[in-house]
Amino acid sequence: MSLTKSQLIDYLRDEQSIEEAIDGDTELFSSGLLDSVSMVGLITFIEEQTGAVVQPGDVTLENFDTVDRIAAFATTLG
Repeated sequence: MSLTKSQLIDYLRDEQSIEEAIDGDTELFSSGLLDSVSMVGLITFIEEQTGAVVQPGDVTLENFDTVDRIAAFATTLG
C-alpha cells in the first residue's frame, strides 16, 4: 500500500485538527504544530496506510518534520 501527500494532509487536518495552511514544506514538529503525542497517532496512521512497521530508530525530524519528508520516508517502507 502507499501513502500520498494528499492523504497525509487530510489526516493532519481531520485527525490532528491543524487549521493552518499546510503544504509539503510546512514544518510540523519544529514549528510546534504537532507534538510527541501527535507523533503516536501519525505513526499509527502511516503503519495502517502502508502495511509496514515504523521502527523507533526511524522516528526522526529528518523523516517526520514535513509532509514531503513523511511521504518520502513512507516510500521506503515495506
